[in-house]
Amino acid sequence: MKLKEIQKSALELPDSDRATLAAELLGSLPAVLVEDDDGIAEARRRSKELDEDPSAGCTWDEIKRGLGR
Repeated sequence: MKLKEIQKSALELPDSDRATLAAELLGSLPAVLVEDDDGIAEARRRSKELDEDPSAGCTWDEIKRGLGR
């Protein structure tokens, strides 16, 4: 089976089966973030910032309000 045929068949599955398939496929991939990844560097920078000044953070409720929820 070619990739396009697999995709077409997969898209015809019920939502729950597609979700299960997607989770299994994603779980089979190696981790994307590595030590030299910019995402990790940014997360560490933000974590350090919050450790040094906890008032720089927001509560979940404040975030939701900012999103209009």
